[in-house]
Amino acid sequence: MGNIIDSLSQFWQFTGFANMTVSHIIMICIGIIFITLGIVKEWEPLLLVPIGFGIIIGNIPMFPGLNIGVYEDGSVLNTLYQGVRMGWYPPLIFLGIGAMTDFSALISQPRLMLIGAAAQMGIFGAYLLSVAFGFAPNEAGAIGIIGGADGPTAIFLSSKLAPDLMGAIAVSAYSYMALVPVIQKPIMLLLTTKKERLIEMPAPRVVSQKEKIIFPIIGFILTAFIVPSGLPLLGMLFFGNLLKESGVTRRLAETARGPLIDVTTILIGLTVGASTQADKFLTGRSLLIFGLGLTSFIIATTAGVLFVKVWNLFLKEGRKINPLIGNAGVSAVPDSARVSEVVGREINPKNHLLMHAMAPNVAGVIGSAVAAGILLSFLG
Repeated sequence: MGNIIDSLSQFWQFTGFANMTVSHIIMICIGIIFITLGIVKEWEPLLLVPIGFGIIIGNIPMFPGLNIGVYEDGSVLNTLYQGVRMGWYPPLIFLGIGAMTDFSALISQPRLMLIGAAAQMGIFGAYLLSVAFGFAPNEAGAIGIIGGADGPTAIFLSSKLAPDLMGAIAVSAYSYMALVPVIQKPIMLLLTTKKERLIEMPAPRVVSQKEKIIFPIIGFILTAFIVPSGLPLLGMLFFGNLLKESGVTRRLAETARGPLIDVTTILIGLTVGASTQADKFLTGRSLLIFGLGLTSFIIATTAGVLFVKVWNLFLKEGRKINPLIGNAGVSAVPDSARVSEVVGREINPKNHLLMHAMAPNVAGVIGSAVAAGILLSFLG
């Protein structure tokens, strides 16, 4: 009988119930909230559902030494997490994004690239704030990139500059990507007048196939020469786009924007979620990172809208830009552009801003990768 009791006692010590703490319960509830928002609200379900389930996986209480946790060398989860920690997954995501992206709006209206550049103010504004709050320069750079609303770029940069903060930075970046409509719309309405929202822009010109093929080649050469440190992201982005536009690599493009990006999204979401173990995630610094991430996102949206408003002061009638597309300068493609379209049509149902907003939106993707390269050059 004594042996049975000892065996049961030993078994109990290995269960999650025996090792559970309040912190584990809090994190599991956060994971359930992420899954709920992804399924019920349909806020970036391809991101929030894997991350939410990953948070639950990473916070199942376990007896130390079982070699199954994401931070235990040699475990399955740790092996999968190397793609995040070493920065392998983000370039693969960028390859898929490039294969899905149509740069026609930007090619036909290159002046709108400036809006995407202006929105990067969120990154550098958050960097300065993070330094002011006591973060080291390299940590501040990784936190600031959240303002680009680009999860893969945030993971890539934090893996190089601040690996200890990667979980909080990645979850913050993906959370705010999912909340694009909630965060951006009030800012857009606050900063614009009804007259400005009614501005109608002429339809963009039709772009030739030749231009679409040349753009990724020239675009990559120019940006890579300016910021060589951004090569892994920029190279894969433009290469993916060339696969799409060349017309002769359709199978490769379909693989990049289909199975490859889907598998990578699953792995990156699940392992990022699993990395948010309670003892590493529930800290004051994590909460501060979330606050700074939100601030950077607000700065980016505000900078984009205000830039257009100031620019319009120097433009003639018929050439003016609807400032509602200023929010699309962040790289949350195509969600930010959709917000521009939705808010614009609420004021004028005949005013379609989507194709115009896509120009700064895809410029924002390039801009966030360039900004990451700049920060890596100076802080790496």
